[in-house]
Amino acid sequence: MKRTEPLLEARGITKRFPGVVALDDVHLALGAGEVHALVGENGAGKSTLIKVFTGVYQPDGGELRYNGAPAGFASPLEAQRAGISTIYQEVNLVPMMSVARNLLLGREPRGRLGVIDTARLYGHARAVLRGFGLDTDVRRPLRSLGVGAQQMVALARAVSVDAKVVIMDEPTSSLEPREVETLFGVIGRLRESGIAVIYVSHRLDELYRVCDNVTVLRDGRVAHTGPLADLNRLKLISLMLGRDLAEVKSGGLTRFNRDQGAVDGTPVVEARGLTRRHVLSDVTVSVRPGEVVGLGGLLGAGRTETAKAIVGALPLDGGQVLVAGAPLPRGGTKAAISAGVSMLPEDRKAEGIIPGLSVRDNIALAALPSLARAGVVSDSRIDRVVEIFMRRLRIKASSPHQVVSELSGGNQQKVLLARWLAVRPKVLLLDEPTRGIDVGAKAEVQALIDELAGEGLGVLLISSDLEELVEGADRILVLREGAVVGELSGENVTEAKIMAAIAERAHD
Repeated sequence: MKRTEPLLEARGITKRFPGVVALDDVHLALGAGEVHALVGENGAGKSTLIKVFTGVYQPDGGELRYNGAPAGFASPLEAQRAGISTIYQEVNLVPMMSVARNLLLGREPRGRLGVIDTARLYGHARAVLRGFGLDTDVRRPLRSLGVGAQQMVALARAVSVDAKVVIMDEPTSSLEPREVETLFGVIGRLRESGIAVIYVSHRLDELYRVCDNVTVLRDGRVAHTGPLADLNRLKLISLMLGRDLAEVKSGGLTRFNRDQGAVDGTPVVEARGLTRRHVLSDVTVSVRPGEVVGLGGLLGAGRTETAKAIVGALPLDGGQVLVAGAPLPRGGTKAAISAGVSMLPEDRKAEGIIPGLSVRDNIALAALPSLARAGVVSDSRIDRVVEIFMRRLRIKASSPHQVVSELSGGNQQKVLLARWLAVRPKVLLLDEPTRGIDVGAKAEVQALIDELAGEGLGVLLISSDLEELVEGADRILVLREGAVVGELSGENVTEAKIMAAIAERAHD
């Protein structure tokens, strides 16, 4: 039987950066109509390989082949024109521009004299988006849509440019369950049309549902490639982590090992009756030293808003926040940080890291006032703090001076954690701390949360991952429509109880 030539192929691709070999003799073959999983820990080389495929980086060795011939793309635009389209985890569109313009940017229908035909533009945009389960006013600015809807617009744009290969980098990280189902339907249609998909995700259930084959990268090399059906979930994880299968079985799929139960003592932070019209309704939550309190609920239930209200980032119509029994003075996030309340935001790109600065500067940023003596901060004091936290959190970087945007998502998340731990908080609010990072980095972050709680730090944990909440939290507050609808502790901390509280009809 004649072997079918791959549509897109990496043959022995090598890519080096100063002090780092990001890709080392990497092979990957993608056939037409194939959905191929690309997995590995953060820093394994997934993003670098995608950037080689799409012309962001030029390989230092090996060969890229496309449509059966040697290929090399000088830019992402050149790759897109050749039929290789990419959907990134962070939406890379123009927020101030209309939905329709974003969808058809550079391909707008034009009438006489080259003027954009808005009637045709809007009509075509509506028709395309309906196929992706999105019914919205295409004249609206993109930024007025939720993150999930923006991601669907990005998906629709990527697919509608006559792509032969679509690369999806964590495409469901911001999507609701209904939108995820729509995405899977789109992937099915792409497969039937002969369009190839490279699917990058840390959500293993998704991989087994939509992918045919898998390539596992570890430390820039291929650890395994072949049919996904040949690997069970634990074997796949062991390949990604480079750990023995028996070790993975004994360790479980999360790294929460702390004894959970009732925690005594005066709350380190207590929020009473937090209220904001149409957002929060009389929300009360407390966290004691050494306690991990989980916030459960669907997207939009008020979890993030509760955390932002506690840290002073969300103006309130009513309610009060106390730290160690004393009212938190008004003054926004600055007053909260000074009192010992810090927050790791959900969107590390938009609200967390400063991409143009180094790892060192990102870590030291919040701690600079406490490191100053007579208004002067010595480099040696900064270097000492940065070294401590890079070592403790096992941040993988060529040096503290590497630009933080060059790090993997998991290492960027650790840099943010280091920033807030450097100010020595009494309580840490963590909003989706493991979203968009691989199982290895996820396990390290979970183990760190355990360690911090064991040292007496209060933790408020927001997570859409029910398994993470159940295994990590001492107590769980369940929110729905901006109000607390249930509190679970002890034996009641189960996934079934959380889902029941979310689904239960509110009683008058």
